[in-house]
Amino acid sequence: MDEAVQEPMEQGSLLLDDQLCFALYAASRAVTARYRPLLGVLGLTYPQYLVMLVLWERGSVPVREVGAALQLESSTLSPLLKRLEANGLIRRERRTDDERSVALHLTPAGVELQDKARGVPVSIGDAMGLTPEQHATARQLLRLLTANVTRE
Repeated sequence: MDEAVQEPMEQGSLLLDDQLCFALYAASRAVTARYRPLLGVLGLTYPQYLVMLVLWERGSVPVREVGAALQLESSTLSPLLKRLEANGLIRRERRTDDERSVALHLTPAGVELQDKARGVPVSIGDAMGLTPEQHATARQLLRLLTANVTRE
């Protein structure tokens, strides 16, 4: 194994290769770039795909629930929803029981897109080249990291 991988990072190191944040940044950019052509065929951007994943999983939901699931502010989410609606994949409706709340619903085209998207996770998984155990460990560590960093 490479010595740099085995040795712990020196406290306060300013070497780029010692920065976990850079490794996360580079990995995120690489994975997002791998998604781009797969999602382009579906007519989606990566953030739009994430919104669709929430709707495919949960069905009709309030906008605030999608924002919470994706950890996005409404100012970031609103333009995504407008584009998805303009593309005929979702519909936004004020709830009758609470006019301040807007619910999101999949259109028939949005439901149909789910079947076309089924190969995306498989392709991304293949590109990552992780064993199921490594995948589970990476996901668990990233969730722990997120929880620790966002804790107040």
